Amino acid sequence: MFESLQSKLSEAFKILRGKGKITEKNIQDAVKQVKMSLLEADVNYKVVKELTDRISQRAIGEKVIQNISPDQQFIKIVNDELLKLFGETASLDLHSRPAVILIVGLQGSGKTTSAAKLALWLKKKNGRNPLLVADDVHRPAAIDQLEALGKSVDIPVFYGDRKDPYKIARESLDFAVKKGCDVVIVDTAGRLQIDEEMMKEAEEIAKVVKPDEVLMVLDSMAGQDVVNAAVEFDKRLSVTGFIITKLDGDARGGIALSTKYVTGKPIKFSSTGEKLDQFDLFYPDRIVSRILGMGDIVSLVEKVQQGLDKKKMEEMEKRLKKAQFTFDDFLDQIHQIKKMGSLSSILEMIPGAQNVKDLKIDDEQVKHVEAIINSMTKKERSNPEIINFSRKERIAKGSGRPLSEVNKLMKNYEDMKKMLKKFNKIDKLGKFPFQMK
Repeated sequence: MFESLQSKLSEAFKILRGKGKITEKNIQDAVKQVKMSLLEADVNYKVVKELTDRISQRAIGEKVIQNISPDQQFIKIVNDELLKLFGETASLDLHSRPAVILIVGLQGSGKTTSAAKLALWLKKKNGRNPLLVADDVHRPAAIDQLEALGKSVDIPVFYGDRKDPYKIARESLDFAVKKGCDVVIVDTAGRLQIDEEMMKEAEEIAKVVKPDEVLMVLDSMAGQDVVNAAVEFDKRLSVTGFIITKLDGDARGGIALSTKYVTGKPIKFSSTGEKLDQFDLFYPDRIVSRILGMGDIVSLVEKVQQGLDKKKMEEMEKRLKKAQFTFDDFLDQIHQIKKMGSLSSILEMIPGAQNVKDLKIDDEQVKHVEAIINSMTKKERSNPEIINFSRKERIAKGSGRPLSEVNKLMKNYEDMKKMLKKFNKIDKLGKFPFQMK
């Protein structure tokens, strides 16, 4: 997330690192680097100018704080100004019964999937009973896509006659009341660009359903044209907030930083992966912390709590203490960690991890290890000691991986077993290193 912007900003902070004090000259150099970093991240020029002007004014007037280095003071200033730009975490205002959320946006931004993700979020986090409305009658298979998504998370989908968007919108409200649904999420047709006829359709649908919220879906990897589209949508539909998608990719960050400034409307949700549960409120403080390379411990802890099975972890701890670690255990750990997302996304939440040299997280390599273990028989996974050369050859062929990788995995396993046995001996003396004293 924002890898490029994060890397460029770290160069700005290096300008002040090691300096004895803040001076106008080194501040100007650092601010210049910040400005270039933001422009390269495709942030709106007006946003960059106002932001860097404020940073410069604050930094030059800042008193040197004892025991705080100039680069730390500068990072604090940039952090504060970015937070001002983003604003605070914004929640939904759903006061009607049923409440209505209108989902709009350009085609290809992830609009239909975002509608399903929002429905699941409301169901799991807010205890709501949502209804999805497939009101995109223009894109082939759009209705079928939403119907399949709804079915996968046990959320009803209304699509009416599949032809008349106004009739579908109107009838969906009565359907929601009959089914006892308290939130109606209407997925409208996407647009390749600002199209007058399509905009009028969205306006008419809004008049029919009288939405509590109008959320526009934005592709975080798109260019500044999307910001212009956001302005137009807001002008015509009074957008109440934005959902920003594809934050798990190498987003440059320009859309996220520009939209709030240009429209004055908050980013309310962010989507960080393809899975329907990889969706949450947009937390400006956490995003800014990651942009500045300071990690995001709060989100990391939440991921761990949601992704890991506490009972299984306790059982694993007991097995580790007895050195009873098998490839079944290893595979189970891989599955649990994968629930939290990619290893690279987890790494960026750890403060300072981005600055560690030669620390590379290869998610593909994890898949290779998983393939090798899956190619073992149940007996081999439970008793790795029986895996001889001929078995290794069969495992390599079955997994599509070279024999060298199988040998490497086996060696790592043996090394881990030896280490666990040493820890077990220490534990018998009452000094097991994993215990908190």
